[in-house]
Amino acid sequence: MNAEDFPTPDADVESVTPEALKDRIDSGEDVTILDTRMQSDYEEWHIEGENVTSINVPYFEFLDEDIDADVLDSIPADEHVTVLCAKGGASEYVAGTLVERGYDVDHLEDGMNGWASIYERETVSRYDGAGTLYQYQRPSSGCLGYLLVSDGEAAIVDPLRAFTDRYLADAADLGADLVYALDTHVHADHISGVRDLDDEGVEGVIPAASVDRGVTYADELTNAEDGDVFTVGDAEVETVYTPGHTTGMTSYLLDDSLLATGDGLFIESVARPDLEEGDEGAPDAARMLYESLQERVLTLPDDTLVGGAHFSGAAVAAEDGTYTATIGELKTRMDALSMDEEDFVDLILADMPPRPANYEDIIATNLGQHAVDDDEAFSLELGPNNCAASQESLAGD
Repeated sequence: MNAEDFPTPDADVESVTPEALKDRIDSGEDVTILDTRMQSDYEEWHIEGENVTSINVPYFEFLDEDIDADVLDSIPADEHVTVLCAKGGASEYVAGTLVERGYDVDHLEDGMNGWASIYERETVSRYDGAGTLYQYQRPSSGCLGYLLVSDGEAAIVDPLRAFTDRYLADAADLGADLVYALDTHVHADHISGVRDLDDEGVEGVIPAASVDRGVTYADELTNAEDGDVFTVGDAEVETVYTPGHTTGMTSYLLDDSLLATGDGLFIESVARPDLEEGDEGAPDAARMLYESLQERVLTLPDDTLVGGAHFSGAAVAAEDGTYTATIGELKTRMDALSMDEEDFVDLILADMPPRPANYEDIIATNLGQHAVDDDEAFSLELGPNNCAASQESLAGD
């Protein structure tokens, strides 16, 4: 059933915005969620948190006038419950049936689509380069991006197409012109915003090393070679080639203070190496990744910050609320970074999570080989990113 197919409930049903629900979770409040999507959708992707109790009962269990007693018993009668679905229609209906039966419930506006629209900006307080650095966080998928603002100019690293207008507005609010939009690689989990920002007059930048994968629009954008430097106000952004996750994977060193590592290195894990050449090419990619980490990343000063393009449920934010850590900290807590090459390769190949949802269509879109409208682009990237190797096996304690 589509959202519009559900009748409006007779009972008054309160709604909660995605932002308000996240505030409750972030504040440490105990939150109980009734997720009424199908079990397969729920298992792939749902709202989690230390203080979140999540219950999955598909909406069709509530369609009959006489709801099964076991279904009702699974829903706490003495707690406030937030009901959600994919887009908000089914959850409003289910919440209405529960209100009629005396439950204390509300429903999430726009469902998981609304949850995926949350995009927060945090200041990276330990950044000590010229200007100010911000980290964008999309909690639904764990996507991260970086906005560098210095002396009236700004650059965005790993922008998302869904938030093109947001970057332009934020830069303007911060008194800056957005001059560069830089991608670290051909992403497999979300639709890049580089081309859309380039259409808005921002200089779009892609790694030159990624072009041979079949990028159809390479001639329209700046192709960044290893060692290229882009000036942003008083700051500099240096291109650092770090292949492994993909053959074109490239990091950007922001004014010698933070290395935006894309999907090469995260604060809780390292890249998975199988999204470009599949299982057959994964061992060679893993060796390439090992070399990049050892020779290009870990040779930087220990106080250099690392900021990846993603965070996972295993990640713990720094004191400033950002998912960043110094190279020295990562060396201490991530055993994978001190292994020899053979052990490293064996470890990251041993336990990789499922590939990102729709990753083949997303890659084709980001290569320019497939065109999608904004709604389809948003739908393609719903769900977990899964661009890292198994966090539990790599992050240690």
